[in-house]
Amino acid sequence: MTYIKPAFRHPGLAKNKIGFARADYEGAISTLCAGCGHDSISGAIVQACYEMAIAPHRLAKLSGIGCSSKTPTYFLGKSHGFNSVHGRMPSITTGANMANRDLIYLGVSGDGDTASIGMGQFCHAVRRNLNMMYVVMNNGCYGLTKGQDSATADFGSVSKAGSENAFPAIDLVGLALELGATFVARSFSGDKKQLVPLIKAALSHPGFAFIDVISPCVTFNNNPGSTKSYDFVREHIASTSVLDFVPEQEEITVDYGEGTSASVVLHDGSLLQLHKLNPDWDPTDRDSAVNNLQHAKARGQILTGLLYIDPKSHDLHQVLNTVAQPLNTLRKDQLCPGSAALEKINAEFR
Repeated sequence: MTYIKPAFRHPGLAKNKIGFARADYEGAISTLCAGCGHDSISGAIVQACYEMAIAPHRLAKLSGIGCSSKTPTYFLGKSHGFNSVHGRMPSITTGANMANRDLIYLGVSGDGDTASIGMGQFCHAVRRNLNMMYVVMNNGCYGLTKGQDSATADFGSVSKAGSENAFPAIDLVGLALELGATFVARSFSGDKKQLVPLIKAALSHPGFAFIDVISPCVTFNNNPGSTKSYDFVREHIASTSVLDFVPEQEEITVDYGEGTSASVVLHDGSLLQLHKLNPDWDPTDRDSAVNNLQHAKARGQILTGLLYIDPKSHDLHQVLNTVAQPLNTLRKDQLCPGSAALEKINAEFR
């Protein structure tokens, strides 16, 4: 067996508008368990970036520790990457984003990496509205240490070892809404039709775009008592809408019946088309999202789709009024304007 992909690619492969084939967005061969939901999420990221024709060098992928944080090795092999320590991915992303605002930032984390050791980091990235896409591959267990319940494991769920979880789950979607996240979504690793357009929209959103993806662990948490297993999720999933992402360059049309559709224009002119399965759903109403999330939980449903978006989001650079030019391209004379400029600044405080 080999874990090295062949360098040869068929010359007839379809190319996107900047000349890359889908294979150009892939990475190394995955060493995760066969059937792991994380690999499906990696595939959705590859598909979204290929369809959006993102130049690989324009994207930076960052992660922490865990099965989920291994996945950046398996996609976007030609992009920038940084694997940080456990739970600290948001801080690394913040620093990189402040230094170079021209890159697209994709943070990958897990339920342990975010909901336990990285909880504080996650909260501050949300409240600062850092311009990034933050994906949590949520399987409700610690797969690298033999499947113990994580902080997102539902109360009463039964582990593969037969023990029942005695603690309430941390709902990262509810927390993101409470903290003021400007883009909040939930999806299922087995639903690429929903997940791919959600990733496209998140990558286009000017601010913190959070996607919680239920991603079953086939080795430690795919048993009958688990609420994060393939069977349980498929039986209890409830979608808010059918989504489509239309880039600015494409013709934008809507062909849905009155009262059953919604369109959200993003900052770059792209359009999110929502064919609402729930006609009362308003994705721009945070209170409505919170209420519907609670109602779905009371019914034992897993609510998926775009739950909330603020189309007028202002990211951290806009809030701090930072310089438009990336810091790593500033010249010495721009960074050190001289004693006269320093004296002028000091005079303002006298």
